[in-house]
Amino acid sequence: MATFSFDIVSEYDKAEMNNAYAQTEKEIASRYDFKGTPASIEWLGDKKGFKIIGSNEWQIDAVLDIIRKKLATREISSKVLDLSNDIHESNLKATKEVPFIEGLDQDKAKKITKLLKEQVPKVKAQIQGDAVRVSSGSKDDLQMVMTIVRGADFDFVTSFTNYR
Repeated sequence: MATFSFDIVSEYDKAEMNNAYAQTEKEIASRYDFKGTPASIEWLGDKKGFKIIGSNEWQIDAVLDIIRKKLATREISSKVLDLSNDIHESNLKATKEVPFIEGLDQDKAKKITKLLKEQVPKVKAQIQGDAVRVSSGSKDDLQMVMTIVRGADFDFVTSFTNYR
């Protein structure tokens, strides 16, 4: 009997993130309420996040709303944004660094495996580095796992790769 498997990972589409960045930049440039202000968006490090610049906290929140809308239209969850950093204000300018959340740590992987053991005991879920490998003899069971993981309300993004 053949064994089928796939990996559950936490990553985002980098090309779509580039597109969301470009669209956000374009909207900031064209919005009337941002004219004459320092409102802008920049890449953080090696495209591992956004640096949002504004004149105050309100403007930072407005740019974040634009980013969320652009991500939603590109079908990227806003859970990929790490909003835990504080806003830094100096010289009439406010900045906020928003790195992207990528990769499953042990705690997140354990949440997934625990959920699968409770919901679908027939499948085998094992943690392999920053991915959870799910295997079964039935493709139907694996499709059920995908439905359950998509429906689960995790505080991180999940996607599926490495189908075999």
